[in-house]
Amino acid sequence: MEEAKVIRPQEGYQMLALSSPADILIGGGAAGAGKTFSLLLDPLRYINVPDFGAVIFRRTTPQITAEGGLQDESRTLYPSAGGSYNQTALTWTFPNKTKIKFAHLEHEKNIYSWQGSQIPYIGFDELTHFSKKSFFYLLSRNRSTCGVKPCVRATCNPDPDSWVYELIEWWIGSDGLPIPERQGEVRYFVKDGDTLIWGESVEQCLSNAEYFVQPLAEKAKVDPKHFVKSITFIGGTVYENKELMRTNPEYLSNLSAQDSDTRSQLLDGNWKVSINPMDVYDYSAFQDVFTNTHVQQGDKRIVVDAAIFGKDKLIVMVLAGFVLIDVEIVDRSSGKDIIDLINTKQNKFGVPNRRITYDANGVGAFIGGGNNAFISQSIAFDNGSKAIPTMDHRKFKNLKTQCYVFNGERVASSSVYIIPEVSDKMYDNKMTIRQRLNYERRAIKIASRRDEESIALIPKDEMKNKYLSGDSPDLMDAFMMNEIFELNAQGSVSDWNETTY
Repeated sequence: MEEAKVIRPQEGYQMLALSSPADILIGGGAAGAGKTFSLLLDPLRYINVPDFGAVIFRRTTPQITAEGGLQDESRTLYPSAGGSYNQTALTWTFPNKTKIKFAHLEHEKNIYSWQGSQIPYIGFDELTHFSKKSFFYLLSRNRSTCGVKPCVRATCNPDPDSWVYELIEWWIGSDGLPIPERQGEVRYFVKDGDTLIWGESVEQCLSNAEYFVQPLAEKAKVDPKHFVKSITFIGGTVYENKELMRTNPEYLSNLSAQDSDTRSQLLDGNWKVSINPMDVYDYSAFQDVFTNTHVQQGDKRIVVDAAIFGKDKLIVMVLAGFVLIDVEIVDRSSGKDIIDLINTKQNKFGVPNRRITYDANGVGAFIGGGNNAFISQSIAFDNGSKAIPTMDHRKFKNLKTQCYVFNGERVASSSVYIIPEVSDKMYDNKMTIRQRLNYERRAIKIASRRDEESIALIPKDEMKNKYLSGDSPDLMDAFMMNEIFELNAQGSVSDWNETTY
């Protein structure tokens, strides 16, 4: 007789997460804690319940099907439970006809595809990738007639810039780490619009929210307790995942090799960000660029940070003054692709050639250079050229440093805004544009200097290797290039075309 295969959670995070009675559980620990495994394992307990169904969401379909993603990890679990997988539908079907489906919510409008749905078990893998509206709307689809108590289970890595942090802040200490005695402790809330009304018990929550709940309960003729949701947070670390430590101990060294901020987040599960006085962009002010709706739109501009054939990324930003209204990110592009994309954006947003700037230091030099310029009158942005003289007479090593410093000051004055349609867009399979900008922000720092030395940035290699795991700050580079239009109004192009080193 074939020996039965036993699948069980490990002690620590997985056991805590799978035994929680809360309506909503958010697992927000370090990388490698086994969060996704728990998310997949949890609904298996209900697969013999007629009419039970589960949907586990990832922001994009490639994140589901990528190597080591939900699809791959589910294949180590679900066949043992009798599951049969339909790769086209991204759905596992079990002998009792119960289903566990994987689905994407790349755009916020995708939530309305689930209007009228009834989903007993809802999972979110990497909750910080989803918008707050998406999460709470799907919460309204979390209902059940099969006898299983509806529940929501979500995973995420620490992201102090996300709305999720605001939701779970009570469980996090001043050091950024989960408070041990609050691990898994259940709290209660009622949502009145964008306001969460909290309580330590159902009764306390209803007392605090009586003004809101009581009229609704009387109108619906239901017990007010049905308006209350229970929620908990559980953190975890890679050290609790003994199986991973046994099969892939090198993973620990991969995490420990990151820069101090990344290591603190991914290895220790820290939800706070260290603030460096040499940062060009103030941390708190930078968070406001995503909510500064008061910033008025100005003239339309296009910024191009060019890349060809997969070396870095092609970034094309469209701005209305200092409001970022559109961005296109391309992994692989030819010279023709770049020009075609620029022309498409010009036609869509009505941008004249003279309000286009491009990185002239790399492969983008062909865009406006020489007699055969593809886009005449466009502005070549030469990183190493002399800074443009301004009224404050500060000395900058080069134009790039000057534009970064000026842009950092503009952000600090709350004069920059990135619309949600841009900030919520995916940069790649791992981060939204908002997350990527926050990630790159940390790498933009002023180098130490003596009093008389010109202001300079830390070297590009230090940005890449110390803070960005070898990547370039492509988004931030494009973001700061917008300053050239303001500086160009103060000086002549011929005054700053000499390169300095």
